[in-house]
Amino acid sequence: MRRFFKKKPSPAYRFRWGLLVLVIIMPFIGFYVINLDVQVRKQFEGKKWALPARVYARPLEFHVGKRLTPEALSQELKILGYREKEQASIPGEYWKENNKFLIKTRAFQFWDGVEHSRTVQVSFNNDRVDTILEKSPDRPLVLLRLEPKLIGKIYPNHNEDRILVRLADVPQHLIDALIALEDRQFFKHWGVSMRGLSRAILANLKAGKRVQGGSTLTQQLVKNFYLTSERTLKRKINEAAMAFLLEWHYSKEEILETYLNEVYLGQAGKHGIHGIGLAARFYFNRPLEEITLAQSALLVGLVRGASYYNPRRYPERAKKRRDLVLDVMLQQNKITPEQAQAAKETPSIATEKKTESVFPYPAFMELVRLQLQEDYKDQDLREEGLQIITTLDPFIQNAAQNAMSNGLKRLEKNRRKAKKLQGAMIVTNSQTGEVLAMVNGKKTGYAGFNRPLKAKRLIGSLLKPVVYLTALEQSKTYNLMTILDDSPYQLKMKTGKIWQPQNYDHKTHENVHLYHALASSYNIALVRLGMNLGLEKIRGTLRRLGFERNFNLYPSMLLGSIAMTPLEVSKIYQTIASGGFRIPMRTIRNVVKRQKPLQRYPLSVEQSFDAAPIFLLNYALQQAVRKGTGRHVARKLPKKMVLAGKTGTTNDLKDSWFVGFGNELLTVTWVGRDDNKSMGLTGGAGAMSIWGNFINTVQPEALPPIRPDNIELQSINDLIDVPFRIEDNKYE
Repeated sequence: MRRFFKKKPSPAYRFRWGLLVLVIIMPFIGFYVINLDVQVRKQFEGKKWALPARVYARPLEFHVGKRLTPEALSQELKILGYREKEQASIPGEYWKENNKFLIKTRAFQFWDGVEHSRTVQVSFNNDRVDTILEKSPDRPLVLLRLEPKLIGKIYPNHNEDRILVRLADVPQHLIDALIALEDRQFFKHWGVSMRGLSRAILANLKAGKRVQGGSTLTQQLVKNFYLTSERTLKRKINEAAMAFLLEWHYSKEEILETYLNEVYLGQAGKHGIHGIGLAARFYFNRPLEEITLAQSALLVGLVRGASYYNPRRYPERAKKRRDLVLDVMLQQNKITPEQAQAAKETPSIATEKKTESVFPYPAFMELVRLQLQEDYKDQDLREEGLQIITTLDPFIQNAAQNAMSNGLKRLEKNRRKAKKLQGAMIVTNSQTGEVLAMVNGKKTGYAGFNRPLKAKRLIGSLLKPVVYLTALEQSKTYNLMTILDDSPYQLKMKTGKIWQPQNYDHKTHENVHLYHALASSYNIALVRLGMNLGLEKIRGTLRRLGFERNFNLYPSMLLGSIAMTPLEVSKIYQTIASGGFRIPMRTIRNVVKRQKPLQRYPLSVEQSFDAAPIFLLNYALQQAVRKGTGRHVARKLPKKMVLAGKTGTTNDLKDSWFVGFGNELLTVTWVGRDDNKSMGLTGGAGAMSIWGNFINTVQPEALPPIRPDNIELQSINDLIDVPFRIEDNKYE
C-alpha cells in the first residue's frame, strides 16, 4: 500500500507568502489607522463638549459707607454656601463676632477680570459698612465683591452637564486617588497596560468577583469620549488603537485633564453629571479646590458605578467604597495612616441638597431666557458655555418669597372666602429697571404657569394714576389743588344702557381736591376727569408709560377694566417711579464666553415725561400710602421711609393689586385665584398687606424725591380736608 505525503513548505516559501499577505493588507491597516487618527485628533483638539450656559445672580458688591446690615451679610454668605468657622482659613469660610466678619472669599471670573481669593475683615456701624481690610497684605479695600450665586442653567440637547476644570486646579489628593485605584501605571504605559490587565484578572479571580478593571485611564477616556457602549471585538480593537494614538499625540497631563472633565459621576434628574468640577458642587456644594481628602476618595469611588455607589441613596455602600479608595492610597504610600484614619472618620459624605441641579427661581429664569433670545441663537445658549450675570438679588428674592408664601397662608386662614389663593410679585430697581426678584405663587420653586409674565388680569384702580398724570401734564388747568366733582354721574352708552359708576363705599363727596381724590381712590371724580380729558389722550399717556399692546377705548377702562400682566404693570409704574424716564426692564448685566466679555447690557434711558407732573403725581401717591388707602400698612413703616403706592381692586373682589415704590425699589403685587373667582379681598386687604411685610423685611432706603425747579410751593394748611402739607421737601 502506497502512502502519499504532502511536501512541507519551506521557510522561504512561508516567508514569501506572509510578506505578500502583509503587503496586501498593509494599505488597509494604514487607511484604518489614519481614519482613527483623524477622528481622535479632530475631537480632542476641537470643541470637546457642548457646555450649558450658567446663569448667576448679581454679585454682592459693597464699599465703605454702603447701607448693609450684618444680618443681611450673614444671610448672603449662607446663600453662597459659606461655612461659619472659628478660623476662616480656606475659601468659602467666614467667622463672625458681633459686627465684625472675617471672610475667606472664593475666586471668580467676572466680566472685567478674575477676582482672586482673599482674606478680608469687614466691620459695620449703624447698619453701614464701616471698614474693609484685606489681610496679607494688610491694606484697606475700596470695593469688595463676592462671587454670585448660581441660579440656573440652559442645558445642551443631550442633557450633559459639567464644569470644566484645569489640571492645575485639581487637588493633588484627588489625582493620587484616581491613579491609585484606576491606573497606577498611568504615567508609564502607552495607552494599554498588559501588566495592569494581568493584575486585574488575578485580583478578580482572587476576590471571586470584579473588583478591578483592566482598562487604563486612556482606554476609559476613549470608551466614553469616542465609542459606543457595545461590547464587540471590533470595539475593543478600536479602543486599544485609539488609546495608543492619544498617547502618541498628547501629553499625559492633557489626557488626564480631559478624563477628569469627561468622567460620568451621577445623575440629576434627566441631566448627567460629568466631570469632577460639577460633581464637587453636586455632592458637596463646594467648588473643587475646597474638597477634602475624604470627599476626593468618594468621587473616585463613583467612577466604577455612579448609580451603584450613589452616596445619597446608598450612604453605607458609598462609605465602604470610599474607605477602599483610602486603603489603596495608603498601600501605595499616597497618604499617611493618620490621614487615612481621619478621612474614614468623616461622618457626612454628601450634602442632602443638590445645589447644582435644583434651581429655585424658574419664573425669573423664563424672563432671562426671553431676553437672551433677542440676542443669541438657542444653540449658542445651549452649547457655548456662556456665563450670564443677571440682576436677581438673592436677599430680596428670599424676602419676597417668604412674604408671599406666608401672606397667602395667613389670608386663607383669616378670611372665609379667601381660599385657593395665588399671587405674583415683581421687584425692580426704581432707577435702573433691573429686575431684582420675581415670585410666582405659593410654591415659588416649581415651574408651571408663570403668573408674573402671563397672567392677564383686570388692574382696577391701578389705572387711575395714568388719568391723573394726563391731567397734571396740563399744568395751566390742573394741579394737586384743582377741585374735582365727585357727585353722582351717569353716562348713556351707545347700546342705550346707562352706566353709573359708584365709589367703593357707595358715597359721594361733592367737590374734592385732586390729590385727595387720588389718595382716597374716588371713582366718580376720576371718571368725570377722564371723560373731560378724553380717552384717546389717556391711551397716549399709557403708551408713553410703556404699555405696548393695543386695546379698545371705552369709559369703563378709566376704572381699570383693562387686563395686564404683573410685568406690564411694572413697566408702566417703572416710568413713574424713575421720574418720567422710560427705562426698559432688564434681567441681564453681562454675558461672558470663555473668560472674555461677550456683551454688556448698559442702562437705556429715554425721557417720556417732564419731571414736574411726575413729581406731583408721586407726591399724591405718597399720601395714598400714608393717609389714603394704604394708611393701615403705613402705620407699621418707619416715619422717615417715604413710599408711594396705589391699591387696585376689581369687580366682585376677584383681583387684589398693590404697587409700591420709593427711590430704590418698585414692587408690584397681585393676589387672586387662578379660576378668576371672587376671593373677597380688596387691594388693601390682600396684596398691600403682603407688600407691607416684604418692605418691613428689606427696609429700603426711601427718601423724598427732589422737587423740580418749576414746582411752586403753596401753604394749604388752613384749607378744609387736607390730609398732608408740603414745605421745603419735608413730609408729614
